[in-house]
Amino acid sequence: MNLLREVKTLVLKDLILEWRSKHAINSMFLYVISTVFVCYQAFKTVDDTLMWNALFWIILLFASINAISRSFVQESQYRQLYYYSITGPKAIILSKIIYNTILMVFLSVIAYLTYSVIFKNPVGDLLLYFVAVLLGSISFATVFTMVSGISSKTGNNSTIMAILAFPVIIPLLIVLIKLSNNALQGLDRGISMGEIAVLLAINVITVTISLLLFPYLWRD
Repeated sequence: MNLLREVKTLVLKDLILEWRSKHAINSMFLYVISTVFVCYQAFKTVDDTLMWNALFWIILLFASINAISRSFVQESQYRQLYYYSITGPKAIILSKIIYNTILMVFLSVIAYLTYSVIFKNPVGDLLLYFVAVLLGSISFATVFTMVSGISSKTGNNSTIMAILAFPVIIPLLIVLIKLSNNALQGLDRGISMGEIAVLLAINVITVTISLLLFPYLWRD
């Protein structure tokens, strides 16, 4: 119960700080809008549904990297020392995962709405596609939060983060693209249960690894 209270307090702290500054939200919003606009200037229209889907996930992937890569870097050494004295590592990593999940869900909705307005929306099953976007947002948040926590202990944060995230993100993207393609074609939802189960399993495994690994990193 104490852990849940600490996680709630830390998440509220991050949300309040973000709401006061709004730097990250404004920069991510600008990034998504400008990226979609550049794609529109390059393609004008995307008639191929497979290209439409792939382009959307590429935009969302780089937006998530840009949003989550600074999760631990922005915390000063003195603030981390203060956290070390009042809470535990599990509360820290869980709060970061939850906060980044909220951030990614918001960013994904903005990206999807903007992308659908600028390019014609060919999705056959909107509910299944929304499930794919939601699971993708959660997956990006859990994976990149874990990797960001590891790479924050190194001097070359961006490079290490890219190297560590690559083996996990590639199979994750393959599953997400397959699931969203099923939604685009309007296939029976029962066909996509396997992909949904894989995504849920990846999230559970990633959170579990984070809870096991981060306490050792936190000691340093």
